[in-house]
Order: sequence, then structure tokens, then C-alpha cells
Amino acid sequence: MTVEDVDLDAPGPGEVTLRVLAAGVCHSDLHYMNGDLTARLPAVLGHEGAGVVEQVGEGVTRVRPGDTVVMLWRPRCGDCAFCTTGRPALCALGRVQAASGGLLDGTSRLTLNGEKIHHLMGVSCFAERCVVSERSVVVIDPDVPPEIAAITGCAVVTGAGTALNVMKDATGKGVVVIGAGGVGLSAVMGLRLVGADPIVAVDTVDARLDKALELGATHAVNARTHDLAEELARISPKAMAWAMDAVGTPQTLAQAIEVVGTGGTAVAVGLGKAGATVPVPINPLVQQEKRLIGSLYGSANTPVDIARLLDLFKAGRLPLDRLLGEPYELPAINEAYAALSRGATGRAVVVPHKKR
Repeated sequence: MTVEDVDLDAPGPGEVTLRVLAAGVCHSDLHYMNGDLTARLPAVLGHEGAGVVEQVGEGVTRVRPGDTVVMLWRPRCGDCAFCTTGRPALCALGRVQAASGGLLDGTSRLTLNGEKIHHLMGVSCFAERCVVSERSVVVIDPDVPPEIAAITGCAVVTGAGTALNVMKDATGKGVVVIGAGGVGLSAVMGLRLVGADPIVAVDTVDARLDKALELGATHAVNARTHDLAEELARISPKAMAWAMDAVGTPQTLAQAIEVVGTGGTAVAVGLGKAGATVPVPINPLVQQEKRLIGSLYGSANTPVDIARLLDLFKAGRLPLDRLLGEPYELPAINEAYAALSRGATGRAVVVPHKKR
């Protein structure tokens, strides 16, 4: 990525201009950078952010200038079958933004020397300012630290949201979380609230596992140096009821399916390379009545759940401040992703600065 001065159009009808306060360093952007996932290029990346509304377009009714907001990489149109049934993570308009590289009308507000620049997932918050749909923001308490607000818009609502919305009956049951990055660590915190026990974090980086233990995991297993099945048998005589794959590789998803016991459920959360598949053993699936399900964006009703998660943070029940990793200025964005690729601990955050 390069840091460039680009032209940003005024917001169109139903759109708002945001001054970006903070943007999370998420692995999904790395997928687009290395080609595992495709997007229209050139593009401004960044999809996990918080900002302040500076300007509103015609017809905007949901927000006002001065509002502090969390950005959503899936809009909530409010009208499609998914939004009206409380599943806005599957909003039909999300596909419009993904396919077009634009906003909800399919067009871009970004140009560089006359060339169109695309938006990423309707957000593009690795910037000082961005234009987004009013349906892609949630107004929050301005007292919430910007870094906390930013990571709640993706990592936290994905990980903790999956724990609270999908795995909510894991109380008193064993859970394995594969991957202790931002999403996996958020899941650990959510599972602690649910009352899961034991909570086993799995990763290949010891520092990440230490962080998982700090945030509520009861056990940690380094899958590079230990056999996971043997360690789980040592940890608990009972088979695990749930497993979450927060990584998104065929190997980790197959592992999640394998480690759950009879009647157990494996939850796929991490995105993988486009076209990647995983073999599923048929007989254990049938004979043990295992389940494999997917969860996008924490299966969250984002306007409701983001507010709920931030309330839990303010009440001291969800220590999101301990999830934060290194802060970076915008010109150091590539350093942030290099650190992520090396296994950095916690969720790093980019704070844009006007002077560079």
C-alpha cells in the first residue's frame, strides 16, 4: 500500500463524510493484498473503523454532523428479508458494494489524478476521511475510546458476537477456539461471559496464547509443538461441545470438525482463500450427529449488538482495552501488516494523522 492524496467527493444522497478516528488492522485486508480474496483495484483498504460525522448528504436522517460512529462493512438496508428478520450481516446490499467496489449505488467517491479509486466493502477507512452510506454506520457514545470503537466494528462483533449469538448455549461446556488473533481473542472474552468451561485457545504463537489466557481462556495449546487431540484429552475427560475456526484454512477447519465430540458443533468464522474447500468425514458427521455451521459478522444484529458490546465494555465486563495491540500512524500501515503477518499479539490500530 502507498499513502496518497486522493480526491474525495462530497457525500451523495443517503451518504455521510466521516473524519476517521481509528482503523483496525484486520487480516481480511491482508487477504485482498495477497490475492486470496479479490476486490476491484485500485482501492483504498480498511473496513474496521470509527469516526465522526462531518457532513451529511441529501435525505440523511439517521445521523447528524458531530455524531461518533462505528463503521459497518456490511450495511443494514432495513428492507431486505435478512434485515427485517434481524440478520443484517447477510444484507442484500452488501453484495452490491463488494461486486462494484462502490457504495450502495455502485459508484465511487474516490479519484486519483482523474482515475477512479474503489472502496473496500463500502468503508475504506485507511484514510483521514471517507464517505460511506448512512446505513453503514452505528452511532455510539462519544466517550468510548476511538480505538475500542474501531475494533468493535469487526473483530469484536465477529468473535464475541459469535460467542453470544451462535454459541450461547455453551454454558458449562467445553469450547476450542482455533486462532488467537483479534477475532479469536474476542471470542474467548465472549465465551467467558457465556460461561463456557473449559475454554481452550489454540495458536502457534506463544504470546498470543498468553494473551488468550489473560482474557479468559482456561487453557492454551501451541499446535506447532503439541498434539491438539492429546492435549484436549488431558484437559478434560469430556469431549468438546463446540469448536470455532477463527483462522480460515482447510487445515484449521478440518481440525475444528475433528475435535468436537458427539453432538458437537464446529463454527467457521475465519475467511479463507477464494475457492478453498475442506473434506468432511461423512460417517462421523452422521453417526455422531456433528454439525458444521458458518457465522458471518458474529451473526449479529449490528446496531443492537455493537451497542450491547460497548455497554459491556463500559461496565467492565468486556476488557477490550486489553485486546488492543500496537498503535500505528497512517504512513506506517505496511509496518502494521508486516507485524500482523509475523503473528503480532492483539488488535493493532491505525490512527490517521494530517501531518506526515
